[in-house]
Amino acid sequence: MSKKSLIFHLVAHKGYFKNLETENISKNQILFVSISQVYLPLLNMFANLESDGIPFKMGMTITPTLCAQLSDPVLQQQYIEWLDKLILLGEREVSKYPTDSKKYQLAQHYLKTVKRDKRDFIETFNQDILSKFSYYAKRGNLELFATSATFSFLPHISDFDEAINAQIEIGLLSHKHYFGIAPEGFYLPHFGYSQGFERNLKSYGLNYTILEPQGLLFGQPAPEMGIFSPVRASNSFAFFAKDPDTTNDICGKDGYIIKAAYRNQQKDIGFDSDLSDLEGFLDESNSRCPTVFKYWSNSSQEEFYDLEKAKEQIKIDAKDFLDKKVEKLRAAEKILGDKNYSLVCAIEPELLGNVWFEGIDWLEQIFRQAASIDDVLIENCCDVTKEQFTLQKVEPLSSSSNGVGFGENLLDSSNDWMIRYIRKNTERMIDLAVRFTDDTGLKARTLNLAAKEVLLSQASDWPAMIHDKIYPDYAKEQFTKAINGFSTVYESLGSNSISTEWLTRLEREHNFFTWINYKVFAKKK
Repeated sequence: MSKKSLIFHLVAHKGYFKNLETENISKNQILFVSISQVYLPLLNMFANLESDGIPFKMGMTITPTLCAQLSDPVLQQQYIEWLDKLILLGEREVSKYPTDSKKYQLAQHYLKTVKRDKRDFIETFNQDILSKFSYYAKRGNLELFATSATFSFLPHISDFDEAINAQIEIGLLSHKHYFGIAPEGFYLPHFGYSQGFERNLKSYGLNYTILEPQGLLFGQPAPEMGIFSPVRASNSFAFFAKDPDTTNDICGKDGYIIKAAYRNQQKDIGFDSDLSDLEGFLDESNSRCPTVFKYWSNSSQEEFYDLEKAKEQIKIDAKDFLDKKVEKLRAAEKILGDKNYSLVCAIEPELLGNVWFEGIDWLEQIFRQAASIDDVLIENCCDVTKEQFTLQKVEPLSSSSNGVGFGENLLDSSNDWMIRYIRKNTERMIDLAVRFTDDTGLKARTLNLAAKEVLLSQASDWPAMIHDKIYPDYAKEQFTKAINGFSTVYESLGSNSISTEWLTRLEREHNFFTWINYKVFAKKK
């Protein structure tokens, strides 16, 4: 009898945006909103399913730069201060409306949620939410994938084998540092694959990754089971293909996200209220920003958001999604016969929590409803690859989820000027790792900083932000600082004159990967 498996994989990522000024934290607020609307709700979902005895399994990638920020004491304290400001804002909101009004009821609900977030973050998780993700990974509910150190689009540096290895190795060291477990899976940022990456990944003991469907379907030879089974390369490294319809099901033109019962994420008091009503919440520049106080639904009739209607819609949409995926697996079985089938639904959790407010509750409903389905299992990639050496051998096609399938948005007329600096500094970093083979003290600190600056410049966040026009000036500024930081180190080493004051200041500013060793850029023997 065939086995049919449905696999969910969430990719949680935040670029390294860290503003140390406590009075101006607008960039950090991007992280804070995600903690409240994505990461804490996910952990609460796990706890709810666990306490109710509902079986659940899910894959997840939590990127090294996000881990560095979630574990940073400065940012943790800033998050608590941000919650305190939200609580004061919420108390003012509650006092503004009559107790029998819909706005009063919603404001009360949001205020309770913010207070619960603060209590959970401080008391339940001791400000360390990564350890709770690790707990569920060790229980077997969560399969954590590793990924590259700074979410680099690896095809852009694919001809620098040392740079690819450095991104993989630092990503694995970060994974071990934060989670204490060795991963089998590796997430390629933006699903960016170039032929030959499997050799690098396999050399580090990694076992599989997930590709865009065209990467598998246009491989050589064509996969006999399409996207419904992983395949393996000649070195037995395995490739899964993600379901091409999942994102469209959620946020396509007829997707769940636009249903009238759901909360309108665009209408927020942070943009609609008078500045006097937001006093104490906005930073000193009075730059408007989102809050959690949103009162309207997606209905075209200007209706207030109704929590009960949203809950009913969540159940309907969870069933619809589950029915579609189960039917797809059953249809594959009818066509291809008695074999094992799998379908990977890869989702950005930011989409579920930030863009679609009810998304995490929808995912919880999927797990609850799936528990009653007999012929389809919710599994992880590690469960499906137990007979890895029996998989069909296929050479996948280079591909990506970015652009129209080949990463075009990360190298177009708006950001193509960046790549020459990235490649030149990468080349120079490899040269430094070869020339300085056994240095210690101040010189080793300087070389380690150089390695961090190169890795940071390789982050795909900067070209993506410039292309998408999301804080483009800030992205250019941060990229330029990374490039100039490396150039300063390179020139200082050449003249044998290193400014200890400058070095210490930049180390404090970029205090991630404190355990890095610049030798990761050395040629492997």
